[in-house]
Amino acid sequence: MQRVRYRTVEGIYWGEVSGGRIHVLSGMLGRPTGEIVDLTDVTLLAPCDPRLIVCVGKNYVRHVIEMGGSGDDLPGEPGLFLKGLNTLADPGDDVDYPSWTNELHYEGELAVVIAREMRNVAREDALDHVLGYTCALDVTARDAQRRDLQWVRAKSSDGFCPIGPWLETDLDPTDVRVQTRVNGDLKQDGHTSDLLFPVADVLAYVSRFMTLGPGDVVLTGTPDGVGPLQRGDVVEVTIDAIGTLTVGIAGA
Repeated sequence: MQRVRYRTVEGIYWGEVSGGRIHVLSGMLGRPTGEIVDLTDVTLLAPCDPRLIVCVGKNYVRHVIEMGGSGDDLPGEPGLFLKGLNTLADPGDDVDYPSWTNELHYEGELAVVIAREMRNVAREDALDHVLGYTCALDVTARDAQRRDLQWVRAKSSDGFCPIGPWLETDLDPTDVRVQTRVNGDLKQDGHTSDLLFPVADVLAYVSRFMTLGPGDVVLTGTPDGVGPLQRGDVVEVTIDAIGTLTVGIAGA
């Protein structure tokens, strides 16, 4: 089932999509209100309302290698970083190309949205806490990432985390295809079966020291094939059984 967060002239709502129409819900975890609206009459928003955006770095072997590592240089546990809430962008939004970077990169990823509080959750119970899955673009200023002491500027500049277009609530995340295209050209093509730390392991690991709550987001890592963006580019992140997140790159 596709669950959407959307805006109308009356406000922001949640709903479930069926046959091109939205069955309005009383909230993110709410029940149907009986109201129905057309999908074409609303503006889709990022399908989450997070307190935290947690990301996993270097979670695919080939991405580790392309970033200068080796098959013998793999992390022993998930390498985590945070993105600020200011990075959250809606599907269809443009991301500004900042003037202070010359190496803006795309990183397409599977994102997980949490349904209920997670604290010290076992691996075998972790997926029971998931509301759904969606597409994410971890926009990265690669030159700033190399230069700066921390990754705040490189990873957490305004709009650097577009998410959407909706949540797929019925999905097995263990083997889905993650693809990224730039101007129609395929750049990344991976499967979550190749994750060093599968989704359930990542969620359980994070929950050991950080309480995840309803609406929080976890980005699970990007496949190999990351690369540069130019102003005017159109990026598409497509994930099996979910759909496509489309993002434009703006800037003078």
